[in-house]
Amino acid sequence: MIEPTFGLDRSILVALLSSYTEEPLPNGETRVVLKLPKKIAPVQVAVFPLLKNKPELVAKAREVFSLLGKKLVCEFDDHGNVGKRYRRQDEIGTPFCVTIDFETLDDRAVTVRDRDTMAQERILIESLPETLESRFQS
Repeated sequence: MIEPTFGLDRSILVALLSSYTEEPLPNGETRVVLKLPKKIAPVQVAVFPLLKNKPELVAKAREVFSLLGKKLVCEFDDHGNVGKRYRRQDEIGTPFCVTIDFETLDDRAVTVRDRDTMAQERILIESLPETLESRFQS
Protein backbone atom coordinates (compact mmCIF):
# COMPACT_ATOMS: atom_id res chain seq x y z
CA MET A 1 0.00 0.00 0.00
CA ILE A 2 1.32 3.45 -0.86
CA GLU A 3 0.03 6.43 1.02
CA PRO A 4 0.90 9.58 -0.93
CA THR A 5 0.46 12.11 1.88
CA PHE A 6 3.46 13.48 3.66
CA GLY A 7 3.41 15.78 6.61
CA LEU A 8 5.75 17.03 9.26
CA ASP A 9 4.88 14.23 11.68
CA ARG A 10 5.70 11.54 9.15
CA SER A 11 9.02 13.19 8.33
CA ILE A 12 9.90 13.36 12.02
CA LEU A 13 8.84 9.75 12.54
CA VAL A 14 11.09 8.63 9.66
CA ALA A 15 14.03 10.58 11.13
CA LEU A 16 13.45 9.07 14.58
CA LEU A 17 13.00 5.51 13.36
CA SER A 18 16.07 5.62 11.14
CA SER A 19 18.19 7.16 13.93
CA TYR A 20 17.22 4.81 16.76
CA THR A 21 19.87 2.17 17.48
CA GLU A 22 20.65 -0.35 20.18
CA GLU A 23 24.29 -1.33 20.57
CA PRO A 24 25.59 -4.19 22.72
CA LEU A 25 28.23 -3.22 25.27
CA PRO A 26 31.11 -5.44 26.44
CA ASN A 27 29.49 -5.77 29.90
CA GLY A 28 26.38 -7.38 28.38
CA GLU A 29 24.18 -4.31 28.61
CA THR A 30 22.59 -2.55 25.67
CA ARG A 31 23.29 1.07 24.81
CA VAL A 32 20.33 2.94 23.32
CA VAL A 33 21.44 5.75 21.01
CA LEU A 34 19.45 8.21 18.95
CA LYS A 35 21.95 8.88 16.15
CA LEU A 36 20.24 11.92 14.74
CA PRO A 37 22.27 13.85 12.21
CA LYS A 38 24.27 16.41 14.17
CA LYS A 39 22.65 19.34 12.37
CA ILE A 40 19.12 18.42 13.52
CA ALA A 41 19.85 17.24 17.07
CA PRO A 42 17.63 19.22 19.47
CA VAL A 43 20.47 19.42 22.01
CA GLN A 44 23.88 19.90 20.43
CA VAL A 45 26.12 19.77 23.50
CA ALA A 46 25.66 18.62 27.10
CA VAL A 47 27.93 20.07 29.77
CA PHE A 48 28.44 18.52 33.16
CA PRO A 49 30.83 18.45 36.09
CA LEU A 50 32.45 15.13 36.95
CA LEU A 51 31.03 15.42 40.48
CA LYS A 52 28.10 17.60 41.51
CA ASN A 53 29.22 17.89 45.14
CA LYS A 54 32.45 19.74 44.27
CA PRO A 55 31.63 23.47 44.01
CA GLU A 56 34.77 24.27 42.01
CA LEU A 57 33.82 21.73 39.31
CA VAL A 58 30.21 22.92 39.19
CA ALA A 59 31.32 26.56 38.90
CA LYS A 60 33.71 25.76 36.03
CA ALA A 61 31.01 23.66 34.31
CA ARG A 62 28.56 26.59 34.56
CA GLU A 63 31.23 28.85 33.05
CA VAL A 64 31.75 26.47 30.10
CA PHE A 65 27.96 26.09 29.71
CA SER A 66 27.59 29.88 29.46
CA LEU A 67 30.43 30.09 26.96
CA LEU A 68 28.99 27.39 24.68
CA GLY A 69 25.40 28.56 25.09
CA LYS A 70 26.16 31.70 23.10
CA LYS A 71 26.52 29.73 19.86
CA LEU A 72 25.18 26.21 20.46
CA VAL A 73 22.07 24.63 21.97
CA CYS A 74 23.34 23.29 25.30
CA GLU A 75 22.06 21.41 28.30
CA PHE A 76 23.57 21.40 31.79
CA ASP A 77 23.31 18.10 33.67
CA ASP A 78 24.60 17.22 37.12
CA HIS A 79 22.17 14.45 38.13
CA GLY A 80 23.45 10.94 38.74
CA ASN A 81 26.91 9.64 37.95
CA VAL A 82 28.77 10.57 34.79
CA GLY A 83 28.03 7.23 33.08
CA LYS A 84 24.28 7.70 33.53
CA ARG A 85 24.56 11.25 32.20
CA TYR A 86 26.30 9.96 29.07
CA ARG A 87 23.57 7.33 28.57
CA ARG A 88 20.80 9.88 29.06
CA GLN A 89 22.37 12.17 26.46
CA ASP A 90 22.88 9.24 24.06
CA GLU A 91 19.18 8.42 24.31
CA ILE A 92 18.08 11.94 23.36
CA GLY A 93 20.60 12.23 20.53
CA THR A 94 23.07 14.78 21.92
CA PRO A 95 26.14 14.58 19.63
CA PHE A 96 28.75 15.82 22.14
CA CYS A 97 29.19 15.77 25.91
CA VAL A 98 31.66 18.04 27.67
CA THR A 99 32.91 16.92 31.08
CA ILE A 100 34.69 19.18 33.53
CA ASP A 101 37.03 17.22 35.80
CA PHE A 102 39.78 17.99 38.30
CA GLU A 103 42.39 18.25 35.52
CA THR A 104 40.32 21.07 33.99
CA LEU A 105 41.06 23.23 36.99
CA ASP A 106 44.80 22.89 36.29
CA ASP A 107 45.13 22.72 32.49
CA ARG A 108 41.92 24.54 31.34
CA ALA A 109 41.05 21.59 29.07
CA VAL A 110 37.81 19.61 29.10
CA THR A 111 36.94 16.11 27.96
CA VAL A 112 34.71 16.01 24.89
CA ARG A 113 32.92 12.72 24.15
CA ASP A 114 31.48 11.91 20.74
CA ARG A 115 28.07 10.18 20.86
CA ASP A 116 28.61 7.97 17.82
CA THR A 117 32.12 6.68 18.52
CA MET A 118 32.29 7.20 22.31
CA ALA A 119 35.80 8.57 21.64
CA GLN A 120 37.03 11.15 24.12
CA GLU A 121 39.54 13.93 23.65
CA ARG A 122 40.87 16.82 25.67
CA ILE A 123 40.24 20.30 24.25
CA LEU A 124 41.22 23.67 25.69
CA ILE A 125 38.25 25.71 26.89
CA GLU A 126 39.36 28.70 24.81
CA SER A 127 39.13 26.73 21.55
CA LEU A 128 36.05 24.69 22.51
CA PRO A 129 33.32 26.82 20.84
CA GLU A 130 35.11 26.95 17.48
CA THR A 131 36.07 23.27 17.61
CA LEU A 132 32.50 22.13 18.33
CA GLU A 133 30.98 24.52 15.79
CA SER A 134 33.26 23.14 13.09
CA ARG A 135 32.05 19.62 13.85
CA PHE A 136 28.49 20.67 13.07
CA GLN A 137 29.59 22.01 9.67
CA SER A 138 31.01 18.71 8.43
